[in-house]
Amino acid sequence: MQGNLRSFLLGTFLSILVLASFFFGAIADRIFVIKPLDAVVRRTGGGLEVASVKPDGTVSLLPLPVNGQYSVAEVVDRATPSVLTVSIRRQEQRFNPFSFGPFGFQLPGEMEEVQRDIGTGFVVDSSGLVVTNKHVVSDVQASYLVIDKDNKEYTVTDIYRDPANDLAIIRVEGLSKPALPMGDSDSVRVGEPAIAIGTALGEFPQSVTSGIVSGVGRGIQAGGAGVGLENLENVIQTDAAINPGNSGGPLLNAAGEVIGVNVAVTQGAENIGFAIPINIVKESINNFNETGQFDRAFFGVRYQRISEQAALANEVPQGTYVVEVVEGSAAAEAGIRTGDILTKFNGHNLSEEDLATLINQTRVGDKVAVEYWRDNQRQTVSVTLRSLSN
Repeated sequence: MQGNLRSFLLGTFLSILVLASFFFGAIADRIFVIKPLDAVVRRTGGGLEVASVKPDGTVSLLPLPVNGQYSVAEVVDRATPSVLTVSIRRQEQRFNPFSFGPFGFQLPGEMEEVQRDIGTGFVVDSSGLVVTNKHVVSDVQASYLVIDKDNKEYTVTDIYRDPANDLAIIRVEGLSKPALPMGDSDSVRVGEPAIAIGTALGEFPQSVTSGIVSGVGRGIQAGGAGVGLENLENVIQTDAAINPGNSGGPLLNAAGEVIGVNVAVTQGAENIGFAIPINIVKESINNFNETGQFDRAFFGVRYQRISEQAALANEVPQGTYVVEVVEGSAAAEAGIRTGDILTKFNGHNLSEEDLATLINQTRVGDKVAVEYWRDNQRQTVSVTLRSLSN
């Protein structure tokens, strides 16, 4: 009996305590504008912010994503400290329009040093590694700098150009910025939000555009000053505006993760931009960290994927049609010819996976089995992959 009475009194006390806390909390909030819970959890326009204590003892308020997604403004706030303008510095000849020689020819002017903003990059390692497009830093005679959002300049000390992709890793002296988180481009779906940040037209740093992922697995040609056109396969298409100068900048998802490297717009295109999938960048960075250079495996074919509909219509297997074989390459030595249809590479069906992606997963010296279709017969050959530099 005494035990029951004690339980009853304890329950009554707790109930009164809860009701009193609720009642006095409401009064404090409405009348005296005292919000004790805001010391731990703070309301924002997009949801809640949770207080976290940094190692130096300062408190940082981090917004909580709604359903795993941030607002565009929150993504931009998190990313822009790590997005940089790439600037070129080189000697250029200045022409005087009023200076002519004895035979009416315009005389060359004096050489002068010119600095111009030409592209974008973003930090992938806090030690000072930055990713951009290879065509942005293609001039081997020039020097390059990067400029942060506070307009502070840093000198580029080393440039490592990827021979297999329109990518470059640049090492920047004295740069200490947080690396942007990388997502998984293989899981990107059409219709997902996409946010591009870059130096639009080489004049407007930290420009932000947003849209959606319009397509995946596209094939395009890209290039820049001083380099020819380059075929890029399996790129991400977006309607987020990508202008000249955006090249090399990040394409982010709504979770604030990089899903691609902005690379190009097509001539005559409107609201169509493209980005190299970030998983290719991850592989390049891993390869670079292991070897200190872009020593990539090279197969040696130019190809076009055969869709299921095209295969059925032409009564051929679905796979990869060889458009051209590079002379002296591993593919040429293995006997691969123009017109062959590659059906398997290293055990993977090329009806389901892209050849370039599979090659990027291999290393120089690897032996791979390649199955191909020729003259209505399937054949298999062993190929030893070489370095592209060789």
